[in-house]
Amino acid sequence: MKNLDLAVQFLLQIAVILLFCRLVGSIARRFGQPQVVAEMLAGVLLGPSLFGLLMPEVQAWLFPWDRSQSTRDTQSYLFPASQLGLALYMFVVGMEFRVDIVQRRLKSSIAVSAAGMIAPFVLGAGLAWVFFYYTTLFPSKTSLMEAMLFLGASMCITAFPMLARIIHFKKLSGTTMGTVALGAGAIDDATAWCLLAVVLASFDNNWSHAVVNIAGGAAYVAFTLLIIRPVMTRVQAWLMEDRALTEAGLVVGLALMALGAWFTDLIGLHAVFGAFVMGAAMPRGVMVRDLTARIQPLTVALLLPLFFTYSGLNTKIGLLNTGFLWLMCGAVLVAAVLGKGVACWLAARATGLPNREALGIGTLMNARGLMELIIINIGLQRGIISEGLFAVLVIMAVVTTLMASPIFDRLVGASGEAIGPEPEPEPDVALSPAAGAVR
Repeated sequence: MKNLDLAVQFLLQIAVILLFCRLVGSIARRFGQPQVVAEMLAGVLLGPSLFGLLMPEVQAWLFPWDRSQSTRDTQSYLFPASQLGLALYMFVVGMEFRVDIVQRRLKSSIAVSAAGMIAPFVLGAGLAWVFFYYTTLFPSKTSLMEAMLFLGASMCITAFPMLARIIHFKKLSGTTMGTVALGAGAIDDATAWCLLAVVLASFDNNWSHAVVNIAGGAAYVAFTLLIIRPVMTRVQAWLMEDRALTEAGLVVGLALMALGAWFTDLIGLHAVFGAFVMGAAMPRGVMVRDLTARIQPLTVALLLPLFFTYSGLNTKIGLLNTGFLWLMCGAVLVAAVLGKGVACWLAARATGLPNREALGIGTLMNARGLMELIIINIGLQRGIISEGLFAVLVIMAVVTTLMASPIFDRLVGASGEAIGPEPEPEPDVALSPAAGAVR
């Protein structure tokens, strides 16, 4: 088939992705799955796992692959567009993030985060030891320490962007359950990326990368919350007119989001954390209200599905083709559920949260989603793991994500009934009842 002009093809890809995501979403809702899970599945189905298997020529025409460079022709714009959608959405999530609840529930947040890191890391490192000595799932150039750190980090990961969308879908934004899960998930994922930086530093024998990653991340959080947030609180009145955000205020918010995402991606921590922290630094009140109203609709409807689909396009579930690999997949899945879901539930209970909320937190934290796919794709591209282990971890990511919503509905309720949001803190600028839309 003749290739289309890349710009024209991008428009066709957008149409196919959006319509297919909605089609899968309408089916997924019948099984209790939110739209975000449907978008992840749609990406996998549009890739080589199904579409490429059934109609390889059509799939290659729609999503062409430049074999000379081992990269997709359309990556030059589909990838940046997907990253923009992810960054914008995490910026909105950061603006909705209730720092006051984390402060009141700091003990629970820290305990859940620690349990969600330590238990799965230990189990993952133990499995890596077994895989290293008794299988060929790790290439020969991967050392035992690198294998243990990488698999431990892979088991620690939480589907941070997907977790945010599930919480929004379940109407848990602003609740103790949703905020503790988001806070713990953010810490766990940041830690997992730092562990990945250590693995890559060891693999490349260049430790400066890990130092920049970890120190730069900590400095960014401190600078954003201690410098940018108070500055924005002082100047937000200049960015408003008639109790609504001006176009200049919108531009300032978007520019800060882009700078935050750029910096954390530059230091290897991933753009989602920069955007999320910058969103949390935005002053509550008119600015957060109007930024959210302007950014969220188009981001959720158009840009975010591109991220979930793009990540799925590179996933090949068909690599899981032997009974041994399926057995290893079962071991990884059991360790993942015990290490993340059960450990986080116990930690939440131990810090005094009611059992229903603790079960909800454990269930939400167990979903790995596409952050898992991102980290294991890096491992595969760098030669740290084999294609067989990659397929095992893909199945674990998909299954734990599919488990989250139906188990949550079973244990907690379809939309977290009776778990209302905690009272809002006093906004930085009082809202007027007559406040209008963004100017």
